Amino acid sequence: MKRLIPLAVATLAAGLLTAVPAHAAVTHRILFDNTKAETAGNADWIVGTSQPDPTGQNSAPQKESDWTGALSAWGVALQKTGQYSLKTLPAGNTITYGTSNALDLKNFDEFVLPEPNVVLSTAEKTAIMKFVQNGGGLFLISDHTGSDRNNDGWDSPKIINDLLTNNGVDNTDPFGFSVDLKNITSDHPVAITDSSNPVLNGSFGAVKKSLIANGTTFTLKPADNPNVKGLAFLSTSSPGNSNAFFVTSTFGSGRVAIWGDSSTIDDGTGQSGNTLYNGWSDTTADNDALGLNATAWLAGSGTTTPPPTGCTAGQLLVNPGFESGNTGWTASASVIGQHASDAPARSGSWNAWLDGYGTAHTDTLSQTVTLPTGCSSYTFSFWLSITTAETGTTAYDKLTVKAGSTTLATYSNLNAASGYQQRTFSLSAFAGQSVTLAFSGVEGSQLQTSFIVDDTALNVS
Repeated sequence: MKRLIPLAVATLAAGLLTAVPAHAAVTHRILFDNTKAETAGNADWIVGTSQPDPTGQNSAPQKESDWTGALSAWGVALQKTGQYSLKTLPAGNTITYGTSNALDLKNFDEFVLPEPNVVLSTAEKTAIMKFVQNGGGLFLISDHTGSDRNNDGWDSPKIINDLLTNNGVDNTDPFGFSVDLKNITSDHPVAITDSSNPVLNGSFGAVKKSLIANGTTFTLKPADNPNVKGLAFLSTSSPGNSNAFFVTSTFGSGRVAIWGDSSTIDDGTGQSGNTLYNGWSDTTADNDALGLNATAWLAGSGTTTPPPTGCTAGQLLVNPGFESGNTGWTASASVIGQHASDAPARSGSWNAWLDGYGTAHTDTLSQTVTLPTGCSSYTFSFWLSITTAETGTTAYDKLTVKAGSTTLATYSNLNAASGYQQRTFSLSAFAGQSVTLAFSGVEGSQLQTSFIVDDTALNVS
């Protein structure tokens, strides 16, 4: 079977990912900080000079120079998807949680703290921790030790470590990592191999390498938080608990990511007079894909309120039959669509088609959902059709289905059958949690295998 590629696909042009969805999607609310001297010295860690709303400079940006700031490529890429609402917390404000302020963290799904150069107050640290604990996503960007751009005695490694050990909510490295006091001049950290990881293999592309142009690393502490995970490590190191350059973790109902160098988010453009470095679209690394995938993962961690208590019976997945396109789902380009006779839908006209290319290829599909407590049944189901051109008894092509880090099932070309088959799993172990349901299809280098998903459901009662 020849895989047909729809016309509306994500393209990479001039170093900027420009994924344009065919359908309106759920809006994710992102707040970028600019209260901690993010523009001190040559730093320019803002998405735009129009604050709090960057669209005040250009309401429909198409290129990074349409907004002024060294993070404009990041911001414009998100804006162009139509799935994100971006705001900046301007200088002179304080970080709050649970107030009536329109820029309070309670009103956002994700908070980005890009290389802070002013120490956070006790109240601000508590606000950030409560935000994450109750379901928010936190994106931290550190730089190397000695990067005190405003000469106040505090640099980003020291500030972030202070947040982790002196926050008034949990002072025991609750995210399971600490910032190393290093200044690594140059390296290309290598991503681990994990085809199902949405940060390394998300809708904005696959990640193989990042880069360091004076940055630092992190020490992992799985004894403090078993969910901590290093996604990229120095090129001279093996994955372990040291020399991690990009790390993800969880805290309460929320998610956390941290990057070891602000050069990675710098797009080389910004306000006049700054000396900037284009690491975002550096062709020797995949920083744009890594930053955007991580943003999507963090923003999709759930609501900023605790999981509901008490069971209200119903179906929890958004757009379970894919009839509204990508709404509610994060997927590789071309996976969700109207594939007609090439990959017929079980019902309606839309489905999710993973792989089917006949070449080495990986496709992913995921949705994060918060399960209530108090239900007696939590049933995740989907209909799966597998077709293949493979022969013999070797599993060359595989589809892995996960709930969080738990593998629910693995299917292969050996499971090919006529029509759709329903697959059903209990998610009772995830009651009261936000969990990401993920499909990852990995195809070998020769004959095609198609994994076609339709009519998903997560029923609680």
